[in-house]
Amino acid sequence: MNSVLEKNVVLVLNRNWQAVNTTTPEHAFCQMSAGNALGLDIQEDHHMVPVSWEEWLTLPVRECDMQVGVVKGALRVPTVIVACNYSKVPMRRPKFSYRALRDRDGGRCQYTGRKLLPDEGNIDHIVPVSRGGKTSWQNCVLSCKRVNNRKANRTPEEAGLKLLKDPETPRVLPTTFFLRNVHDIPDWDHFLIQAEA
Repeated sequence: MNSVLEKNVVLVLNRNWQAVNTTTPEHAFCQMSAGNALGLDIQEDHHMVPVSWEEWLTLPVRECDMQVGVVKGALRVPTVIVACNYSKVPMRRPKFSYRALRDRDGGRCQYTGRKLLPDEGNIDHIVPVSRGGKTSWQNCVLSCKRVNNRKANRTPEEAGLKLLKDPETPRVLPTTFFLRNVHDIPDWDHFLIQAEA
């Protein structure tokens, strides 16, 4: 069973109203009922009011709201909660992936400088894996598929290619940079950093 209670559809803000995480409605309700978080009542005119658990229980469920059934009827699911006693912004480094590598390299082939569509590029190992190269930030770059096929099992120097810049490990950033609105919940847009297309 995959109910709304089990999906990460609630954005968590620290007490300074900075996005720090996502959580499930079940966890959000627990945090609110224990007094550790306030629900954010976001109205259509973008007016936002922090609401205690007791007040939240009295809010009407609007047509646009997610809801869960409780003994007394329907209960509105918050889209955003504010942690009462947490002010930090956790930091982290991006996990190595094709998408993260594209972000680091600006979506450009690191041999030709050409801007690539997502399906035009792939991960190139500077020192090929078959020759002991590791899958790491320092040994991988975004490459056009055509160029990567031409390079094959050779180093850039052996293939007559030159890197535009030496690959680096991305810096540690606030978790806010990594949160994405995968559920397309409009209320989150007020708090998330918009990724470039």
